[in-house]
Amino acid sequence: MQNLLLTQISDVEIRQLLREELENFFAEKQFADEKGKNEEIGGIDLAIEITGLAKPTIYSLCSERKIPHSKQGKRLYFSRQELTDWLKQGKRKTNAEIAIEAANYGQKEKEAFQATNQKKRFPKG
Repeated sequence: MQNLLLTQISDVEIRQLLREELENFFAEKQFADEKGKNEEIGGIDLAIEITGLAKPTIYSLCSERKIPHSKQGKRLYFSRQELTDWLKQGKRKTNAEIAIEAANYGQKEKEAFQATNQKKRFPKG
């Protein structure tokens, strides 16, 4: 540890330094907790907690190989991160996202059509 002379620092400055150190400490701790939680591996109860599906439904999805899982002997294991990623893959687009995609698709098709027609009208001679 370093020896500090605190007589030159005001109480406001000390409070600010302590506040910054505590914020850094708790931010690092929260990051470590979240990282550890994402790497969590568990059984069927973890899958139920994350997906909200019933136990028979999860067993059916496992037998159809539609849900990410591992199997050791007769036991099923699930990764929190893999299940979260799997759920995100099934996200359905909103009506607004579909409308934007449709507008962009129509525009691209129109531009491609116009470009090919332009080439046909004025062939290189």
